Amino acid sequence: MNILVIDAQGGGIGRQLVTAVRRAIPEACIMAAGGNSAAADAMRRAGADQAAAGENAVVVACRRADYIIGPIGIVVADAMYGEITPGMAVAVGQSRARRILLPFDSCDNLIAGVPDQSMSARIQAAVDLLVREIREKREAQP
Repeated sequence: MNILVIDAQGGGIGRQLVTAVRRAIPEACIMAAGGNSAAADAMRRAGADQAAAGENAVVVACRRADYIIGPIGIVVADAMYGEITPGMAVAVGQSRARRILLPFDSCDNLIAGVPDQSMSARIQAAVDLLVREIREKREAQP
């Protein structure tokens, strides 16, 4: 099971996601792809099995992932102050992986209908959803 965590800027959300996923699913192979080296390094230090940075790293990792998790900006070209390139957004959107996206109002993108929650609550909700998805997939296998 390959879980890809994508983040940019300082990697703070990705770092928290990697930590939470590692705690909830210790056997998972966690790949971290950062929009820059600082984000990738933050996620590597948080416990990702592998980490890489840049557009090509995101594109290649999206081909290998079973699940992709990160802020909603990873599917919006030019989001995260321009760190998410059109190629990255397309790779995430076209990946066969199941995507779990955390809602954030930022970079001129506003998301309606999302309750006001703390960062930790949103991360926990995303990890809970990931765990449920994995459990359901395992139970469906003969």
